[in-house]
Amino acid sequence: MQAVQQLQETLSASAQIRSKSSGSGRPGPNRKPQFQLKSMLKNKEMQAALGSGMLMLMAWGISNWSQWLSVILYVVSYALGGWSKAREGIETLIRERDLDVNLLMIAASLGAATIGYWNEGAMLIFIFALSGALESYTTERSSKDISELMALKPETALRLSREGTETVGIEQLLPGDLLLVKPGELIPADGRISKGVSAVNQASITGESLPVNKVAGDEVYAGTINGEGVLYVEVSQSSENTLFSKIIRMVEEAQTEVPDSQRFIKTFESVYARIVVVVTLIVIAGAPIALGWTWAAAFYKAMVFLVVASPCALVSSIMPVMLSAISNRARRGILFKGGAHVENMALTAVVAFDKTGTLTMGSPVVTDWIAAADYDADALLHVVATIESYSLHPLARAIVAKAEAELGQKELLAADQVQAITGWGMEGIIGGVKWKIGRTDMLDGSGTLADTKWIELRARLEAEGKTVSIILADERIAGMLALRDELRPQAQEAVKRLQVQGIRVVMLTGDRPETAAVIAKQAGVDAVYAGLLPEDKVSHIRMLRKQHGHVVMVGDGVNDAPALTAATVGLGMGMNGSGAALEVADVVLMNDGIEEIAPTIALARKAQRVVKQNMLFAVSVILLLVISNFAQDIALPFGVIGHEGSTLLVILNGLRLLRS
Repeated sequence: MQAVQQLQETLSASAQIRSKSSGSGRPGPNRKPQFQLKSMLKNKEMQAALGSGMLMLMAWGISNWSQWLSVILYVVSYALGGWSKAREGIETLIRERDLDVNLLMIAASLGAATIGYWNEGAMLIFIFALSGALESYTTERSSKDISELMALKPETALRLSREGTETVGIEQLLPGDLLLVKPGELIPADGRISKGVSAVNQASITGESLPVNKVAGDEVYAGTINGEGVLYVEVSQSSENTLFSKIIRMVEEAQTEVPDSQRFIKTFESVYARIVVVVTLIVIAGAPIALGWTWAAAFYKAMVFLVVASPCALVSSIMPVMLSAISNRARRGILFKGGAHVENMALTAVVAFDKTGTLTMGSPVVTDWIAAADYDADALLHVVATIESYSLHPLARAIVAKAEAELGQKELLAADQVQAITGWGMEGIIGGVKWKIGRTDMLDGSGTLADTKWIELRARLEAEGKTVSIILADERIAGMLALRDELRPQAQEAVKRLQVQGIRVVMLTGDRPETAAVIAKQAGVDAVYAGLLPEDKVSHIRMLRKQHGHVVMVGDGVNDAPALTAATVGLGMGMNGSGAALEVADVVLMNDGIEEIAPTIALARKAQRVVKQNMLFAVSVILLLVISNFAQDIALPFGVIGHEGSTLLVILNGLRLLRS
């Protein structure tokens, strides 16, 4: 699908920049997306269609004065307006050995010319070319926007080294490199600010209309624009793994995505075109014999049938709608990877949210730090922070932040065999002791007196809505910590808007039931499933699909990736989501705006209704014109206007969603 493709133009404050050196460039003027006549007229197919129409009018105007000159102008009009479509039809015939609507229309116009209806044939070519140009306009506009998006990708960077600064290609950047970003330049890589303060325009990534203030420790993204301050940025991702590069890949992949309904129409078009050709030949050859018509009358009737029975309007019923819906959502920072996902989202019965980083802010803070009696709290914090420093999980970052705040920038301890235990926590060996930090499941079912104290402490902390983790040293309890992650300000409204649409909202989380229940109550979800490992989330998604139908899963972490894949539509959080979640997601919320999920589903449902309206209208017009042709002897000009007019109407009806 090629309208995701509008990302640069539709994200409201993106700048048109071409980076030439050091990622430099300054933002251009903001542009608001609009259906502009000027840009439409630059479309080559539109120019050819309008030129064909002008020649048709000139030929008609001089037909009484010079018949030969009129015919010459008609021939040029046919060639100008019909060349592109004729080439497409012939290529389909040769390569795929198949008929399509383009060849039918060219055959009908040439047939009209052979019986002296030059103007009607030219009118058919003109309107058919005009309708095709309207569709191609959105495609060309999308391709242009991809080029502009690619132009925002920096080419070089200023890397700092012991010898000073050097200009290098972004493909040479490695994690850990230190970059100098001057005021007004494009930030060349994903990274973290090590020094400096500035406002960064992130519109190309998130769609935020206002620059975001950034200080030391904040993350920045490739392709965003530095403001007036000087920044020193430590690279965190190689060029091919930046968020910006992932967006471009998603956009390019989306071009190949076709909705199921469009695949059906494509197959139907091939079969239907053959039927139309066969019936046309039967009318031409059989009507004079069976019904006593003259050959001229039979040929005329066959040409009218060929025009009115062609499925142009039906073929155009879907794609303009999908293009418009995807473009509309791109303006709100929601990136669809294909039109098929618009169709699937329209069927949503349940939206399942992950908790941390999705319904909540994803930036928890350590609220309680409890060390066992025989452990020093600061020493324990140093050990735990060392192991957690190897993780990018929000809970791990919160522990490291607490250690930096309380212990200062102390060097990390020597640690061996540090690894993440999926769905549980982290472990590693320090000083010959095997440390584990993670879920408190080991306390469940424990009846020892020592553990009873920890169980009661956990219950109290969880009752306060905190996430509790246990610290183990060689399987002995060394301490406990609690973290709290605040609910997103828009979470309650996002949930309520979904429920108003009749959609069931559930929460899936690895947290314990007591902690999850507090967040679930605050958010107002219909049901909560807690204590889930990644494979458990997948099982619950399958269960929800079996019970309720189509499910949208919203998540941001590596542990959400399997559930995103299992859902009907996987919706990933783009700002702070993991690479795995972004790769498998069908739709990405570039600015993490969960309040846009309900409007997106509403728009998808509206798109589905418009597609049905278009298809019903197209079929009705075809049937009416075909019946009228044989029952009332409609004139070829009326057939042309009725058929091609209906095609234009369904396209324009689909384009309405650009403004919805």
